Amino acid sequence: MILTIEMSMYPFQEDYKTPILNFIEKLNTYDTLHITTTATATMVTGEYQSVMLMLTEMLLWSYQTHGKAVYVTKFIPGFNPE
Repeated sequence: MILTIEMSMYPFQEDYKTPILNFIEKLNTYDTLHITTTATATMVTGEYQSVMLMLTEMLLWSYQTHGKAVYVTKFIPGFNPE
């Protein structure tokens, strides 16, 4: 099943741009996912298991690397924006 998520990251630090840019850069290393970044959110599309694995890995990496952040995420099963 295809899953698309739209996510926005809100780091708990004054220099909020660095963690966001680092997150997006690392997110783009997932070559099995289609990533589209806009000014306010990033959309990730792929097979359900791949998207959920990415979320697990990226949230842990982000917390370990940059500390706390809030993530606003929308899940859209079966939607492929391509």
